[in-house]
Amino acid sequence: MVEGYIKQEPNSITKIIARSGSFQIELMNYVGTNDYASLIKISESLVEKYGENAKLTPNTIQTYFNREDSIPFVARFQNEIIGYIIGIPLELLDREPWARLDINFGEKNTIYTYAFVIQIPFKGNGYAKMLKKVYLNWVKKQENIAYMTGHVMQGISSKFKGEIKIIDLINNWQGTGKIFEYYRREIDPDNLYKKNLTTKI
Repeated sequence: MVEGYIKQEPNSITKIIARSGSFQIELMNYVGTNDYASLIKISESLVEKYGENAKLTPNTIQTYFNREDSIPFVARFQNEIIGYIIGIPLELLDREPWARLDINFGEKNTIYTYAFVIQIPFKGNGYAKMLKKVYLNWVKKQENIAYMTGHVMQGISSKFKGEIKIIDLINNWQGTGKIFEYYRREIDPDNLYKKNLTTKI
């Protein structure tokens, strides 16, 4: 268990942000051990693209889902977790040289998208798009957050909406043998202080 965390509990504590029939998106206030197996299994699909570090473990679940200030969302279909997206303050990645070199490191104005995955059977039906939309809208409403960053395969960020800048290209990212780009998305300042936190699907 990560130092400073409370004792691990079996049940997750979540807040439903959006719902449509059997599908819902939840903000995870605390991930209980009962959900560990599902999250770890889903993360296995990231290994080929992002390397072994992308596979969740009980320790990384504590670090990225349960750490204060992280922004983890899960998608559930018929009460089963089918995907997740995790945003964390850039400063939580202080052990990563690339993070410390970011010009905004220490400014507390940047959210890094650590992971985004949907189980393969649920891709192409809009669930991934809805999960990402809820996540982006939530981040835009957080005070003082002006940027989002992340690592994606070369060319992917060109498909994103908004003001996107490629900050760096990394050869053989995480030992994948592929080129990844580190991008920065500028968040519309008009969205930073919106009071309506209800997201409709």
